[in-house]
Amino acid sequence: MSAILNLHPLGMPWPTLDPFLFCVHHVDHYPCGDGQFGPAASLAGHQLGQDFFNADGWRMYHGTAVPGFPAHPHRGFETVTIVRRGLVDHSDSLGAAARYGAGDVQWLTAGSGIVHAEMFPLLDTRESNPLELFQIWLNLPAQDKLTAPQFRMFWSKQIPRHTHTDAAGAPTTVTCIAGRIGAEQAPPPPAASWAAQEENDVAIWLVSMTPGARWTLPPARSRETSRSLYLFGGGQLRIGDQLLTAGHAAQLDADQAVPLHNGGAAAEFLLLQGRPIGQPVAASGPFVMNSERELQQAYADFQRSRFGGWNWPSSAPVRSADPARFARYIDGRLERPD
Repeated sequence: MSAILNLHPLGMPWPTLDPFLFCVHHVDHYPCGDGQFGPAASLAGHQLGQDFFNADGWRMYHGTAVPGFPAHPHRGFETVTIVRRGLVDHSDSLGAAARYGAGDVQWLTAGSGIVHAEMFPLLDTRESNPLELFQIWLNLPAQDKLTAPQFRMFWSKQIPRHTHTDAAGAPTTVTCIAGRIGAEQAPPPPAASWAAQEENDVAIWLVSMTPGARWTLPPARSRETSRSLYLFGGGQLRIGDQLLTAGHAAQLDADQAVPLHNGGAAAEFLLLQGRPIGQPVAASGPFVMNSERELQQAYADFQRSRFGGWNWPSSAPVRSADPARFARYIDGRLERPD
């Protein structure tokens, strides 16, 4: 029996399965900075406020001077942001702040409601400022929709990497952001997360296979687990007896061990898996609840409370020209990668 249940091209955003809600891969080839953290280039042709409109190889998203996503609310789910290149400046309505990048991951539980900004400061004024990140939305079950909001940083050095070398000496490396691979266990997510319970079998893996590498994707723990593989980099990946080309995704039978063979250039894929929550999803813009009534309440609560207000000097705050990464939590605790 084939391990592939479905094949589809990657769009913007990528298609996801319960318990995941959304996944996007942002790649922007930003030019050098203008000294004020924005691009030293004309914005002519760039449609501001558009998430996926690409002009000149880079996007401003909803930023008007600095690219990124100025203050916006969320309720009822989690965001997992994986930054491979570039920097992200986080600010939120609880007073917390962070700057992260270079392989760092932010796991944010929006819960009962938070407003945050995600800005992409362009620090280098002499060279280009490439940015690459994934943002994944993971649903929360009904009993945890209104949990207290929080975020946790997984600094790059804390994230385990599992390397398998095949009989021909070709390595495959798995960066384990959630779940377990071999003896490697990812850092613990926030306590209310669906991923915090081992029986929910949540995995978020970034996998890199060198040319010619062979590796067997192990079966999931639960027969109920949904599993999707997104081949975003490289040429050809043979999954069992079927060929997957770059820019395509495969829904896999998670109950099977799946032999993989990279027959082309270095290949990279994202794997998302988890036991479905199996509850109704009512989504509208930045809110994900279980019913229309709960969505209406989310909008009413935001209009009333602004989820704690916004005490930053602008809707798109950025840090200084110092590239040092850090996180300052709502209790005042300061954390740095080192």
